[in-house]
Parts: sequence; C-alpha cells; structure tokens
Amino acid sequence: MASVVSHFAGRVSSPGIESSLRDGRFRMTRSFERALKSVVPQDCTELAGKNCQNFRFIPELPLFRFSGHGLAVFFFLLVCLPILGTVQARASQHLNMKPTRAPGLSKLNNDLIDDISRRSFRYFWDNTNPGTGLVLDRARTDGEPEDNPNHERVASIAATGFGLTAFCIAADHRWISQEMARERVLAALRYFYYRAPQEHGWFYHYLDSVTGQRRWNSEVSSIDTSLLLAGVLTAREYFGNDPEIVQLATGIYDRVDFPWMMDGSETYFSHGWTPRGGFLRYRWDTYSELMILYVLGIGSPTHPISPTTWFSWKLPVEEVGGYTYVGGGPLFIQQYSQAWIDLRDRVPDDPSNGAFVPHVNYFANSVAATRAQQHVFSDLLSHKFPGYSANIWGLTASESSKGYVGWGASPNDPRIDGTVVPSAAAGSLMFAPDICIPALRSMLVRYGKKIYGRYGFADAFNPSTGWVSPYVIGIDVGITLLSAENLRTGNVWHWFMSNPEPERALDLVGLVKKQVQTDLSASLGPNAPSKGAAAKPENNPEIFITPDPMIPASSFQFKIPVPALWIQQSSSQPENSSKNPDSQAPHQQ
Repeated sequence: MASVVSHFAGRVSSPGIESSLRDGRFRMTRSFERALKSVVPQDCTELAGKNCQNFRFIPELPLFRFSGHGLAVFFFLLVCLPILGTVQARASQHLNMKPTRAPGLSKLNNDLIDDISRRSFRYFWDNTNPGTGLVLDRARTDGEPEDNPNHERVASIAATGFGLTAFCIAADHRWISQEMARERVLAALRYFYYRAPQEHGWFYHYLDSVTGQRRWNSEVSSIDTSLLLAGVLTAREYFGNDPEIVQLATGIYDRVDFPWMMDGSETYFSHGWTPRGGFLRYRWDTYSELMILYVLGIGSPTHPISPTTWFSWKLPVEEVGGYTYVGGGPLFIQQYSQAWIDLRDRVPDDPSNGAFVPHVNYFANSVAATRAQQHVFSDLLSHKFPGYSANIWGLTASESSKGYVGWGASPNDPRIDGTVVPSAAAGSLMFAPDICIPALRSMLVRYGKKIYGRYGFADAFNPSTGWVSPYVIGIDVGITLLSAENLRTGNVWHWFMSNPEPERALDLVGLVKKQVQTDLSASLGPNAPSKGAAAKPENNPEIFITPDPMIPASSFQFKIPVPALWIQQSSSQPENSSKNPDSQAPHQQ
C-alpha cells in the first residue's frame, strides 16, 4: 500500500486528478484511472543530464489526509487494491504508458521534451474555459489567478487555435481521454459557430473567456483568425469520426470571406478591421507568419483568393552571422505557420508561364534563421551580455522587465538587454533539434525551478539581472508544444495536411512534393558559394538559403532521423567542446 501511495503522490501529473487532490483530498472517480496514463519520469538527472540539486519536475501532491473522507478512502483502497492492480495491469497492455519516442532522439532528450510537452499542455487544460472553449491569453507561472484586473479573463483566439491542437496531442498521447478532449473541442467549436461575434466569418482578437464578448476594443484579426482556423481544421481531422465536430469545423472555415479581408486589394490581406475605423491600413505584404493566412485563403472551398497572391510578398534577404535566409522579423515568424503546414518536402516548381517566381525552400529557410540566431548569441551578443552563450540563447516577441517587446528581428536592436525567451529555441525544435534541445536543457540545469514550473518555462528571463517573468503566454506555450510534437511524431503536420484545403493551396502555388536532397549544397552546383555567402545568379530567380546538413522528407509515418553528418560533426569536435554535454547532438539509439 505504501508503495502505491508513494508512486502516485510523487509521480502523477495529470490535470484529470489534480482537482481531486486539491486541499489534500482524493475522490475515487474515473480520474484515478486516467492517472495511470500520466506517469512521467521524475529523476531530474534523467531529464537534465546533470546534477540539479534534487530539483523535482513534478511537485509532490498529497494523496489524502486521515480525517473525514480520507479515512473512508483508506479502507476503500485497502479493499479495492487488488482490483486496481488488475486495472493497471490491463491498462498497461494497451495504453501508451511511456512517452512517444522518435528513433532519432535519445531517452535523455525524449524525456526532457516529454516533460516540457506535458507541462505545456497543462497550460491549455488549466486555462481553457469549459463553457466557451476559449484559452486565456496569459497566465501566472504558478497557476494562481491573474493579478492584473485589466488582463483578467482575457482570452486570445490565436491561443485557442493552439489549444484546439493541444487537445488533439493530449488525447493522442492519452494524457487525457478522447472524451475529455472531445468535450473541450466541441465547446470551442459550438461557441465560434453559434455565438462568437464575427464579421464575414472573421473573429475578434481578444474575447472575454467567460462571456465571449470582445475585449480591449480589439480588432477583427486576420492572422489570429487564421491561427484559430488552423486549430479548427486540425481538430476536424483528428476527430473525423465525430459528425458534429466535422460539421461545425467545416462551417466555421467555409464561412470566412477571404476576399472581403483584402479590402479591394488583389494581392494583400489587411491586418484587420474595427467597427469604427474600418480596415486597418497595415497589409500582410512581407514574408512573416502570413503563410497560414494565404494557405487558408487560397485553399478555401467557398471564398478563395487567387494563387498569384502567394508571389506578391516582399522577401527580405538577411545575412546574419554567416547565414543567409529570408527574414525580417522575430523568430516566431518562421515558426507559427510551419507548426501546421508541412513544408519539409515542398519545393517550388518551375512556372509554366515563364513568370518570374522566387524559389524559396521555406523549411530550409527556417532552419537557417534558427541557426543564425544561435550563432549571433554565441559569438556576438555574448560579449555584451555574459548570460548569453552557445546554449543559453533565444529571443522572440515576449514579456520583458519593461513590458511586452517585439524584439528578435535584429541582433542590433537597442532594446536587447540580455533577456532570454525559451520559446525561441523551443519553437524551433522541429527545425534544429541539435541546437535547440541543448539550449532548453542548459536553461533548465542552470536556472531550475526559478524559470521552470507548472507550465514549463516562464515566458522570459534575464540571466544578467535575475529578472524572471511571472507569466507564461498562450501562443508561446502553444508553439513550444506543437514544435515538440512535430519533432517527436510529425502528428500536427499530419493532421493538418490531411485536410484537402491546405494540400490544394500548396499545389496551386507550385509547392510540389519532391524528394529533397539531404545536402542542400548539392543543389547549388559545383560553384556553390561557401556557407553563408549569398549567391546572386543573374538569370535565376531562386533565393539561395544557407545549406543545412539535412532537410528530411516527410511522410505520415515520419520520425525525425539523425543525419549521419551530425554524428560525424559531433565526433570530430575539439576536445574542449566535448566537455560540455549540452553541446552534443542527439544520437541514434
């Protein structure tokens, strides 16, 4: 009996049972069975790979107190223990009791990512209103109620899109039951289909999580509606056997009038619309997170836009730290759209009409942008801010000691003050795991529970000053979870791309499936520039991206491989670099 109590008291981290454990009480409900699905590694040495001074990843939860109901429960458990043992034995035969593990990830790395993923999902479980399905824009890292009245009950539709996807991930891993996930998804879909204030199918950026009404006089947002729709279509595919979910999700998407949001333009979407001011003057005309917006618009079965709009964006080429890529904004612009859109094996086809069409391998582009930021932090910014290093890096729009800042677009931004944003590296796990996993582990080992708690990493922290954000932001937690899942299983890509609309859109813009070469430098020819040099051919519209060791081809059974080149590079590192285990690339088991 004691071993059972110790096991569940120290190792269970399940949203389903926590309400039963609150105030030291335990109720025998179906939640207890769900606890069997939520056993996670506890030894921080396994996860962090270093001595972390007894830091526990999942807090101790008292099972019960021997007073009142507690005594009765004790005798109930004593009688029913053999039955529970049978349930556990049977459950272990068909439930996924261990974290899903990609072949290219070591157990050490997989356990770390699994813990981050479970904690990230906990944000969506705790902060989704069960009536409306709306997800709070932000929450305190300790799970306590919002301490700023202006932020109280403010939900974000973008965070809700991540949340809908999060429930699919959680159900697939059996962190929660299929029925629990279905209930949360249905709550959101029913709200957006029947009750949410909308204009031509587009939704307001911020809403009251309880009443569902507009908050902060926010705009009807084109990009945030698109992130919501990405989650809606993901849920439609995952719960494809549920007629109501399919009907509601399809109705929400089909109702969106994409040409209306272009405000008469033939090329660019407006950022949004307000009842008083009409359309916002800002346009989605430059490479950014806009890709999801255009994919949904081009693929719309009811209100489509022209595929030619895809080729009208400005493509600012950046050369940073020896890397060349299309950028122009914080790192999240490389991450958000590709959390859903699978572009690993999508490369531009030659246009049949002879038109000038820039060729960009968008997946390789995001890999290069991620590596460029890590290089800049390690080799340049670390001289100014000693808290930065090869394994403590990452900056994207986030909280700061001075409020919310949209930094990360340039290493020369004067606002940079030494702040680190964990979601910069976490959101790029699907692009560059060999540098992002060591970064997350190093942050955890060095700063522990100061920056890592109930929902994973705090939104931001400053190693130089000791400041740590007391908040986590829904979209930052969301990109962390989705990127981690794509790294481990590719499931988010699979679910979203199984919808016919995004596949159709990519086909229409010429991003066809091709077998991508494992070494991109081969595609540059015998006179290819060295790494980081920008190639500027006179008669070729292709924008060359810095070569990366490998761009894996996708499939529905995709598991992240570890390129042989990474292993060779790892084994050929100088002796002094081998002393730091965080600098090692993931290795094949």
